[in-house]
Amino acid sequence: MTDAACEVWFYHLERTGLDQALPELLEKTLARGWKALVRTSQPARVEHLDSWLWSYRDESFLPHAPAEEAGAARQPVLLTTGFENPNDADALFLVDGAEPGELSAFARCVVLFDGADEAQLAEARGLWKRIKDGGLPVSYWKQQARGWEKQA
Repeated sequence: MTDAACEVWFYHLERTGLDQALPELLEKTLARGWKALVRTSQPARVEHLDSWLWSYRDESFLPHAPAEEAGAARQPVLLTTGFENPNDADALFLVDGAEPGELSAFARCVVLFDGADEAQLAEARGLWKRIKDGGLPVSYWKQQARGWEKQA
């Protein structure tokens, strides 16, 4: 973990959905040697991602668990609706409009939002303003044909 302020990166999904983008970003996080916490506002999303991350690609999977499972703190990726950080994750992923809560324990917070959903766009804009006004460094990434491009 770093003493620097948490960086908050906003990922604007335009070409793929969350099911395609999240595993790729989690793989990059784990490749850095970091742990991840995926927070959603929807318990059904935890169930869906728990199943999906085992099978999203035929040749691999992402080791993970819902935060409520026994031994979950040992997992490199946890799925939750809560605000705790039981696996001491370095990166927090926010989906479905989940609130960030306290960010000081994280090196990075990644906010993923669907560009085709007006409500998610509005929530992301509001969160951007709150976080930027709070003094944390923010970046905006837009999905392009060949990956992600930093826009701001």
